[in-house]
Amino acid sequence: MSPAVRASRARAQLTLKEPPASVGARPGGTIARLDLQFNPSTLELRKTTEWRRSPARMAGESALPEFVGSGPRTLSLDVFLDATAKHDNSVEQAVEKLMKACVPTPASLGRKKPASPWVRFEWGTARTTSFDGVLSSLSVSYTLFDVDGKPLRATCSLSIEEASVDTPGQNPTSGARTARSTHTVVAGDSLAMLAWREYGDPTAWRTIAEANGIDDPMALVPGTELVVPGMRDAGGEEEQ
Repeated sequence: MSPAVRASRARAQLTLKEPPASVGARPGGTIARLDLQFNPSTLELRKTTEWRRSPARMAGESALPEFVGSGPRTLSLDVFLDATAKHDNSVEQAVEKLMKACVPTPASLGRKKPASPWVRFEWGTARTTSFDGVLSSLSVSYTLFDVDGKPLRATCSLSIEEASVDTPGQNPTSGARTARSTHTVVAGDSLAMLAWREYGDPTAWRTIAEANGIDDPMALVPGTELVVPGMRDAGGEEEQ
């Protein structure tokens, strides 16, 4: 069997997982899985970047933009459901699974931290469209019904917004002296200067180098985002 034939038989699926129990944790176990009857004909993938400008009244041209950060990926697709061959409840059952992704899970309610399931779309070897996210929108159009009013066909339009997992301890609310932070390299930066600014000790540059896998501390590329460990990770004492 040729690779093209094998690839054509790959079926897309949507997996609903228990949301993370804490910031920085991975999603939990699988809540539901929807194997799509028909692969989507179109996938729309979006990603945004944010820039900031500081206008000057006397400037003849616009100010240079400053990169602020990148937004999450958003995947939009239509899921087609059909039960005309069996006349069963499979259409409504599939819609119920998708509806579960829009409400808090019982486990999250039990933790008193309500959160809807995380969703992952997977289709064969596709990588750019396969990521952990949350369902940001869902609409269902029923287009065919049985004699008893049971839906036999439906098209579900949904959007999945990427939910990134931060490095544990990087939450800025956990305390500046112990939490990790990030720093975007600009021209003229050095690890020693960054260590002096963050820890008050330029000799602590090795901590930053190890956290980012940097072999040559002099070869910093502007625009690179560095992880800056907190004081505790750097070997310092926690501030009282």
